[in-house]
Amino acid sequence: MAVGLPVLALVLGGALWAVAAVAVQLECVDAARAGARAAARGESLDVVRQVTGRAAPAGAAVAITRDADLSRVTVTATMRPGGAGLIPGVVIRADATSATEPGVQEGAP
Repeated sequence: MAVGLPVLALVLGGALWAVAAVAVQLECVDAARAGARAAARGESLDVVRQVTGRAAPAGAAVAITRDADLSRVTVTATMRPGGAGLIPGVVIRADATSATEPGVQEGAP
């Protein structure tokens, strides 16, 4: 019991942290998709950044690339284990690409 309970607590903590990491990954994917759709429609880059930021996890970085053929949005977030300052964070990244609508110009508002 003296060895089993701490090991069980450690395994349970790791499993809960992994579930939280998957949730952050899904948020990043949803944010990248929403941003790519907005960029492909020809929304201004500020609007694309706002749309992406609303769906992204707090503190996430957003990169937007748009050309005549494709619009791409990358969302990157760093997830740190709660209460464990010695453990490095995990970088979670999601990309979404969408075909740019005809008539939308590169970087156009």
